[in-house]
Amino acid sequence: MTTSPNNHNHQQLHRSFSTNRCRRWRRCHITTAVVAVLALLFSTAAWLSLVFSGTTSRCWHRYARRRVATPLSPPPPPPPPPSLLIPPDMINNNAGLQLNHIVFGIAGSSQLWKRRKEFIRLWWRPRHMRGHVWLDDHVTPDDHTADADADADLPPTIVSEDISTFRYTNPTGHPSGIRISRIISESFRLRLPNVRWFVLGDDDTIFNPDNLLALLSKYDSSQMLYIGSPSESHSANSYFSHSMAFGGGGIAISYPLAEALSRIQDDCLDRYPKLYGSDDRLHACISELGVPLTREPGFHQWDIRGNAHGLLAAHPIAPFVSIHHVEAVDPIYPGLKSLEALKLFTKAMTTNPRSFLQRSMCYDHTHRLTISVSLGYVVQVFPNIVLPRELERSEQTYSAWNGISQRMEFDFDTRDAYRSVCKKPIQFFLKDVWKDGNNTIGTYSRAKRRDDFKRKVFCFPRQPPLPHVQTIHVVAYPLTEKWLLVPRRLCCNMNRTNEQLQLTVGQCESGAFSSGGLPIWYLVFHGHALLICLAIKLRMAGGALVLGFQLTSKHADCRHQAWESYSLPSLFP
Repeated sequence: MTTSPNNHNHQQLHRSFSTNRCRRWRRCHITTAVVAVLALLFSTAAWLSLVFSGTTSRCWHRYARRRVATPLSPPPPPPPPPSLLIPPDMINNNAGLQLNHIVFGIAGSSQLWKRRKEFIRLWWRPRHMRGHVWLDDHVTPDDHTADADADADLPPTIVSEDISTFRYTNPTGHPSGIRISRIISESFRLRLPNVRWFVLGDDDTIFNPDNLLALLSKYDSSQMLYIGSPSESHSANSYFSHSMAFGGGGIAISYPLAEALSRIQDDCLDRYPKLYGSDDRLHACISELGVPLTREPGFHQWDIRGNAHGLLAAHPIAPFVSIHHVEAVDPIYPGLKSLEALKLFTKAMTTNPRSFLQRSMCYDHTHRLTISVSLGYVVQVFPNIVLPRELERSEQTYSAWNGISQRMEFDFDTRDAYRSVCKKPIQFFLKDVWKDGNNTIGTYSRAKRRDDFKRKVFCFPRQPPLPHVQTIHVVAYPLTEKWLLVPRRLCCNMNRTNEQLQLTVGQCESGAFSSGGLPIWYLVFHGHALLICLAIKLRMAGGALVLGFQLTSKHADCRHQAWESYSLPSLFP
């Protein structure tokens, strides 16, 4: 087959065009490779210069600071371990805690100082304790020599730093909350030696120093710790926080937490201008440090008004540490003025601090009486059997700080006050207390009530409990260190004559019932010829459980029969 001249020329042109295009393509790729290599070398040199440039390092640190300051940015790196924050002589200081290792920061007011200082005088120990009263202004010292000498035994006063530069936008609160929230930081900046704890309170707070010392001894002060208790009021806890310690009841802050707080608090306060008071501001800044509240039920904010009897007579099974708002409640002991009652209160507290306000329950099954003891405060004798579950609840004799009296307003167990005069207990309030060796003896006098005559009339024929007893003597045995770690309601024994009643209260032995003599059930079976009175009385005797029962005639009274005891297999190891 032959090819035409036109086709031959066309093929030659096509080969020439393809050759030229390949040459251009190879030159383009060589140029691209050279440019890529040069760009790589340039970028590598630039990167090395950036890495080793001091100017770039400064720019990066400025950028990092701006990034940390951004509200939504990740948090800054955690602070160094607490052992690096505290002086070397304070490391491994769990044991041997003393009162002078605690610095108290007491929030006060110059206008109220003349009256409130009497409350501090009741519990302050000038030769054993350290701290300051932080006021909003200077106070004029008393001119009388006697008053001046007495005031020398009080903690010194210090005027707080100026807070006018801090923003405060809450429409219902007061800017003094900023001042009070900074007391821990200002106390830390005093740089007092050998400090392990800072304790914040108010000038109307009553502290139990011995129990506070024992409580803090359980914790490691080289760690960040925030110890206290919420309010009794559900409304207050809901408004502020259920995880916030209320300062009037006392707040304990360890040294490392106080140091960390002093570094961040002023900046932190600027972020919370809308908060109400001091406790919520302190809680907000501690929350930024990630430290939770360690709850201790012995701290009492006492956000209540009126008669505090129901709270004092049903103290939780924990060492009593503090109460607050002592001016807002009725006198603790009937018949005394407020300050006189507080003097007797603190006398009982210092005489037997560990068992103060601790409870015990006795049962007289013969006369169907229930005896409830609150050491250092009151002995109540109920005219019937009241079970421990009911007695452990606080009788609501008070209202909340906001005036609400409903049971749902309180964040603890309460019960309604007895309305029937026939069910109300006879009360014996503390008259005096003293030491007898290691034991404590208290005398409790019968309180006269306006409804005593009503009781005789409306409760007839049943007489009031213990009609001839005017004074009850209570002997309290000392509690051991183990009780502080594992507290338990105390046991009691009763020794009664017609005109005298003596109670002995102390720690329960292993396997013993803390509700002495409690009839678990009382069954009466009516037969044709016999009345079978069966009562189970639980008590320990030689490691065995004792059952007592009696068969009587139909018309006999089971309560006055002699008990026969039979040993049952022990229910306890």
